[in-house]
Amino acid sequence: MDTLIDDIGYRLAQRIRLERDGRGWSLADLADRSGVSKATISKIERAEVSPTAVVLVRLAAAFDLTLAGLMLRAEGEGERLSRAAGQPVWRDPETGYLRKQVFSRPDHPVELVRVELPPRQRVTLPASSYAHIRQLVWVLCGDLVITEGGTRHMLEAGDCLGFGSPAETTFANETSAACTYAVALARS
Repeated sequence: MDTLIDDIGYRLAQRIRLERDGRGWSLADLADRSGVSKATISKIERAEVSPTAVVLVRLAAAFDLTLAGLMLRAEGEGERLSRAAGQPVWRDPETGYLRKQVFSRPDHPVELVRVELPPRQRVTLPASSYAHIRQLVWVLCGDLVITEGGTRHMLEAGDCLGFGSPAETTFANETSAACTYAVALARS
């Protein structure tokens, strides 16, 4: 799995540079649009550091993409059959959050992601990351607290939450055991 993580990190670095270059933006332009420093973007593009989930969301939003859309572009077009061994995996270096792209194709409206959130960790994503998608979260094991625009939802294994209007959202594992959940996304 480490090879897949390293590979997606390199492909993300390349994709971010391609997205920036394709728009004719300088590092300063992308920094202004995303709120991410020029130095950080430069290190990400050179694959010297792995971006956190929050940084990736900010960069994706600057490109008018969702996080899933940016990841899809970095991962390349997939086949209709998504074999477990070939599903791209990415780890957030700040929280240890592990994201596995189970299924995604540019010609299919639904994406499926599997996330492992380590104990006592949280990830907060801005409202912009939900601007062009409809999403639901299904907890597979463990407990997950989702705070969506000020509303707190406590989910246990088997619970499912459909998201409302785009709002800043925090995914938190407040327990001492890992939490695994599936995210289904539909582009709108």
